[in-house]
Amino acid sequence: MAEINPDAVLQFDELTVRRGSKLLLDRISWTVEEDERWAVLGANGAGKTTLLQVAAATLHPSSGSAYILGDRLGAVDVFELRPRIGLASSALAQRIPNAEIVTDVVVSAGYSVLGRWREAYGRLDVRRAIKLLERVGVGDLAERTYGTLSQGERARVQIARALMTDPELLLLDEPAAGMDLGGREDLIRRLTRFAADPDAPASVLVTHHVEELPPGISHVLLLRDGRTVAAGLAPDVLNAALLSETFGLPLQVERRDGRWYARAV
Repeated sequence: MAEINPDAVLQFDELTVRRGSKLLLDRISWTVEEDERWAVLGANGAGKTTLLQVAAATLHPSSGSAYILGDRLGAVDVFELRPRIGLASSALAQRIPNAEIVTDVVVSAGYSVLGRWREAYGRLDVRRAIKLLERVGVGDLAERTYGTLSQGERARVQIARALMTDPELLLLDEPAAGMDLGGREDLIRRLTRFAADPDAPASVLVTHHVEELPPGISHVLLLRDGRTVAAGLAPDVLNAALLSETFGLPLQVERRDGRWYARAV
């Protein structure tokens, strides 16, 4: 077993996840430290979302170990652990009631619930929720209902919700999915500012596309068929050879003005 890293917010050791006879993650060893901004890249079915589910303490490994914010998954009350993790994902989005007011979607994160029900929220909570909505560029949607939002707008609301509890770890599963070009570029600009903030929590962003990586991503994990292709500093990992292996086709990779781009040869 690997020695526990006291600076790690995530530490996976030989982590394996199976569902029936299907192997979703195969002996993943991976560490995320407090001041790091990670991206996880891979094709559909590579295991990215499964990896994030373990990191969010919503899925337990079949074997190996997962330490999250210093606690071992399986030996900690996940209901105490989860409020310390900010999560935005399509699976979570599907569980948010369509009739929910956007401000309540964000505020309810502080109570670890989806849907306002009978909770009475204080002014400070509401004020913080509105500021977070403004921070991600959807402050004008605060009084709309969630069901009336576009997919891109919902993604931004989810990010605001993920930040509501001032988390120690932020997990973003394909945050730019469903956005048009303008929306994507605006979100990347905002995530770039976030990555540059020394007080921001450690973060993990999952995507299919290197073009969606904001400048400020420090490290990258590449997955293929549930296995690690490479993990390390972004400039060391984001090259033609490793990305071609990850996606199974010859790729050219370049970096301009802090952004990464890839295209088929």
